[in-house]
Amino acid sequence: MQPFERLLLENRAWAGEKSAKEPHYFEHLAGGQRPEFLWIGCADSRVPAEIIVNAQPGEMFVHRNIANQVITTDFSSLGVLQYAVDVLEVGHIIVCGHYNCGGIRAALKRQNPALPILNKWLKHIKDVYRLHQAELEALPGEEERAHRLVELNVVEQVYNLAHTSLVQQAWKRKRRPALHGWVYGLDDGIIAPLISLPPGSLVNPIYQYAEA
Repeated sequence: MQPFERLLLENRAWAGEKSAKEPHYFEHLAGGQRPEFLWIGCADSRVPAEIIVNAQPGEMFVHRNIANQVITTDFSSLGVLQYAVDVLEVGHIIVCGHYNCGGIRAALKRQNPALPILNKWLKHIKDVYRLHQAELEALPGEEERAHRLVELNVVEQVYNLAHTSLVQQAWKRKRRPALHGWVYGLDDGIIAPLISLPPGSLVNPIYQYAEA
């Protein structure tokens, strides 16, 4: 059996079990979604969003990429954000990073000439390092720097969300969503909150939209 065939078998088994326990489960799901949360997480296979918070299908709208970035020139991320804020009307957006993140560790090294596309993505994490260079370089070793950069990256991505017109307009017109930055520990499975910005939080004037 090929590895992908096992996934198809597991899918059939899961669907059968759910239908047996809840005969109208899939009928209910097919009727539409109204999630309360947008989750922006890392694409790392060890950090499946719904599983680590024990959420059910339909509870979270999920976007994942390398090192849980919110890049305001990335139309994939912006499209997800707009749909979540303006159509699904989520009440909370969570940026969740994780310790021992491969993207963060790669960003701490020089650019790899064999990975030109990935280099462009990791540049945004290098920018976070540069913003906090004094603090990071005062730490005793690479492990400590990687650990702290994971946290600082999450915080910066939350502020990136707050700097978008989509969030600022939603804050003014609908008093939502609240923004949260969390970090997940691979070694213990626990999520630690780092930052929360309620609707209407102060945004540096240089990032404010006059029409927001």
